[in-house]
Amino acid sequence: MDTSRRIPVPDAEVGLRPAVSLSALLALAPASAVGGVLEAEETRGAQIVEAVPEWPAVDRVFTGATVWTSAGDRLTGGYVVVQGGRITAVGEGAAPSIEGAEVVSLEGKHLTPGLIDTHSHLGVYAAPHATAHGDGNEMTAPTTPGVWAEHSVWPQDPDFEHAVAGGITALQILPGSANLIGGRGAVMRPLPTLGSRAMRFPGAPPTVKMACGENPKRVYGNKHRAPSTRMGNLRGQRQAFLGAEQYLRKWKAYEEKRGRWEAQQDDPPRKEKDRMKKPDPPARDLDKETLALVLEGVVLPQIHCYRADDMLAMLQVAKEFGFSVRSFHHATEAYKIADVLAAEGVAASVWPEWWGFKMEANDAIPANAAMVAAAGGRAVIHSDSAITIQRLNQEAAKAWASGQQAGLELTEEEAMRWVTLNPAWALGIDDETGSIEVGKRADLVVWDGPPLSVYSTAEQVFIDGALVYEPSAESPPWSDFAVGGEVAP
Repeated sequence: MDTSRRIPVPDAEVGLRPAVSLSALLALAPASAVGGVLEAEETRGAQIVEAVPEWPAVDRVFTGATVWTSAGDRLTGGYVVVQGGRITAVGEGAAPSIEGAEVVSLEGKHLTPGLIDTHSHLGVYAAPHATAHGDGNEMTAPTTPGVWAEHSVWPQDPDFEHAVAGGITALQILPGSANLIGGRGAVMRPLPTLGSRAMRFPGAPPTVKMACGENPKRVYGNKHRAPSTRMGNLRGQRQAFLGAEQYLRKWKAYEEKRGRWEAQQDDPPRKEKDRMKKPDPPARDLDKETLALVLEGVVLPQIHCYRADDMLAMLQVAKEFGFSVRSFHHATEAYKIADVLAAEGVAASVWPEWWGFKMEANDAIPANAAMVAAAGGRAVIHSDSAITIQRLNQEAAKAWASGQQAGLELTEEEAMRWVTLNPAWALGIDDETGSIEVGKRADLVVWDGPPLSVYSTAEQVFIDGALVYEPSAESPPWSDFAVGGEVAP
């Protein structure tokens, strides 16, 4: 791409239009930092060159819609007030009058939170699909926690815009599952930017992709190296965390010494012999650093795991080393341990019906998500596909219908949470998005019919209150790769 060109950023009300030159964006700005151990080191690694574009959010009052809040009951004839990119009022009946706000009548329409996909490879396996775009698996060692998916994400992937057209307003982009620990994931907003870091969801915690079962043992077994069995998988996971424990102890000891040294600078001892020498930090190790932050609860583990016994084994590893699994992904046998997942507070990010493509996927059932939800767990519908992400609402509907057929009395509102609030929780962003509640970001989708219907489509998509998708809007494609002819979804 010619970086001297201008990139698309939103004009006030008309979708996306060219506006800002690259030279105006080359300002150094830190991304969100973590607290505690390794805070300074993480902050250094999260610096950004491309300034994050500001997306103009117009104040609006949406009226007359069926509002699916994902936080309670459905509202009939509901209203939602958006000011400064945030939701400031939600209710039924007559909407409040807001000076200067645009009133949007949505009679006969449905308004939902933006959809969230916990498992995507957009950008790391970008369209058009080619070997040169295969940047999702660092298959050079069984554990590579030091690699970051965002360093592979290509923002020019046309599928980002296709995902938004399906109502997606946030997604987690993950490394592949070849490795026991494949690297950090990236929670992103699908917006046109030059660099991937500018797509980061503000304040989202880091995540790490891990994997168990067939994939790692096949990849490395075929290379005649460990792991080649499930017991080899578990040894590799445990060994990696043993190293991380030692690394974390070194850093905590250093930071304790540094704290005492800093205190002496304000109140130096009278005797020279009592004065501390400034301590040197331990040598950094990017692989151990990621896992140390897992142990600290800063990085959220997202684990590719199909079979029930594999998930239980990974929960045992988590207990051994004192961390929490945030979500199992694919989890085709989650229904077998739905009570355990609910008790442990672990989300299950699943498909509604993928099965049978390898041995560990053979015992999948269509009511998987519904059974997890019925047991009190957090069911999530994910895509793992550049096609499926465009119809995540329909995938949730299929999973809900399968539950109904199995005799599970779950509401449609519960099904909507599988693609809104529950995935937001799995990614650690549920305090900011995932439901239509006062104070949250105005990530919203206007549907021309019930959102769980195969006949409904997204008419408007808003991210932080800015209109980013409207089929009728005449705006250039987000990706230079789509200029002159749209890449087929």
